[in-house]
Amino acid sequence: MSEIGLRERKKQRMYQVVSDIAVRLFLEKGFDAVSVAEVAAAAEISKPTLFRYFPAKEDLVLHRIADHEGEAARVVAEAEGEPVEALRRHFLEGLERSDPVTGLNDDPRVLAFHELLYGTPSLVARAYAHQERAEAALAEVLGGDLDARLAAGQIMAVRRILAMENWRRIAAGERVADVRPDAVAAAERAFGRLAAGLPPRVRADRPSSGTEQ
Repeated sequence: MSEIGLRERKKQRMYQVVSDIAVRLFLEKGFDAVSVAEVAAAAEISKPTLFRYFPAKEDLVLHRIADHEGEAARVVAEAEGEPVEALRRHFLEGLERSDPVTGLNDDPRVLAFHELLYGTPSLVARAYAHQERAEAALAEVLGGDLDARLAAGQIMAVRRILAMENWRRIAAGERVADVRPDAVAAAERAFGRLAAGLPPRVRADRPSSGTEQ
């Protein structure tokens, strides 16, 4: 068991080290100007080894946000009470600590990463696939039927649009302290409207995983 744990930790370190090297090169030279072979050489691994960890060049960047893919589903699965309320609290907590995923963060490294991500068409397309998987995971937790899929799509859209608006303002030069009150008010308003417009079954406690008929 300890050997398995050690291998997994080494694997995760490799993911992180290679991704960090790649992102540094992409920020210095531009995503399209850096080849996979150049990243592999900088990381002192072979190109085939790199592709075993990252099937596509874009994954070298998206690794930074991979942990957030199932975040909404995890929040709902672990929460007691209404799913939308749990997600509202989670988003507001993220705003409070300036979590980069909320867009409300002015660290130069975060801003540079977001500019790389949103300014590169192939990365935007890959991020959309990430969004689709996150939406599917949330829909499954909400029950998996059409109502659940519709609700998941709306919830993920609200989270994405709120974050993009915060990032847009911060990237334009506004201070986090000035944007935060508007960001909180917008989140409260958006999640409130979202909750009011969803089907009662989705607004209420998520469906039981038991054997009720």
